[in-house]
Amino acid sequence: MTSSLLFELTDEQRALRDTVREFAEGEIAPHAAAWDEAHEFPTAVIRQLGELGVMGVAFPEEYGGLGAGAVAMAVVVEELARIDSSIAVTVGADVSIAGEPVLRFGTEEQKQRWLVPLARGETLGAFASTEPGAGSDVRGAQTTAHRQNGSWVINGTKAFITNAGNELSSFVIVTAKTDAGGDARPLSTFIVPSGTPGYEPQKPYKKMGWRASDTRELVFSQCAVGEDAILGQLGKGARVFLTVLDGGRVGIAAISVGLAQGALEQATAYAKERLAFGAPIAKQQAIYSKLADLKTSIAAARLLTYQAAALKEAGKPFTEEAAAAKLFASEVAVRAAEENMQIHGGFGFIEESAVPRFYRDAKVLTIGEGTSEILKYVIARQMGLVD
Repeated sequence: MTSSLLFELTDEQRALRDTVREFAEGEIAPHAAAWDEAHEFPTAVIRQLGELGVMGVAFPEEYGGLGAGAVAMAVVVEELARIDSSIAVTVGADVSIAGEPVLRFGTEEQKQRWLVPLARGETLGAFASTEPGAGSDVRGAQTTAHRQNGSWVINGTKAFITNAGNELSSFVIVTAKTDAGGDARPLSTFIVPSGTPGYEPQKPYKKMGWRASDTRELVFSQCAVGEDAILGQLGKGARVFLTVLDGGRVGIAAISVGLAQGALEQATAYAKERLAFGAPIAKQQAIYSKLADLKTSIAAARLLTYQAAALKEAGKPFTEEAAAAKLFASEVAVRAAEENMQIHGGFGFIEESAVPRFYRDAKVLTIGEGTSEILKYVIARQMGLVD
């Protein structure tokens, strides 16, 4: 149950997986606990991942990438999350929700300026849509952009934004309501370079999980950008947003699979070593049943994730598949983290092991890029059950 004939990895994908696994185990695992405890963003490791080609896996070679596609990207993110979800979400957000829209909707000039260094791992990008009072319901967003003296002036606040305030941060894509000739104030998207006057990243959040990733609030106050900052067509930002959302959900599903796999491996290893009543606890039905159930659920989550990634890579619709993969995989990840802690018993409650970190990192997976409740609505809408 480690693979499916339908989604058998290619030789290139397996080689990439093995390279990332070796790097994660050698360069990330020894430091993940310290980064987590210190809430430290590991800039050097992100640069190393760039040198490995990881940050450009899904992008064409002409823009500095490997041209390996969405399935390869899911494999990469899964392997990183198997060791450290903070690194995985940094990479996933950079590629799927910052680089992807530039590739899909950007001009050639925008791709050369923003995507090429991002694909090489020299810079990081961010996508800012969520606000303190608006998440998946982008229509409730309050950020605006209006024309003034030949520029677009942005005002508003964005919340829970990844990769916008560290030393590698280069740009943020901002959704804002614009007056595009009507009264509806449709959504548009703008690329705002880091350091632009009026764009102020706030202090990093003190988070329960993903502590080594960069997440913060962004404030825009009379932030002026030129016409060349518009990403895609004016007034067509909803299309950009929905594309980012679907791709981001595949990314979160891959992180979920990786975290769940890592938790299962930790729990299995401990169950084989921990003795109770003269035998390893793995021999007890109560324990091996948990592990068998998790292995089965993770295999199913992986197939859902690869399926959504494969549809994305083929240029086919994948909204429902992305929602289903993210919904199922994130809830499997939470269960795997809980069972891992349960099997470890008291030792799982001690921060000296990775078990509590995986437990803390798991819950946000059912929230980010659409809560489980929202995803059920998305699936129901795709089924024609709701408007």
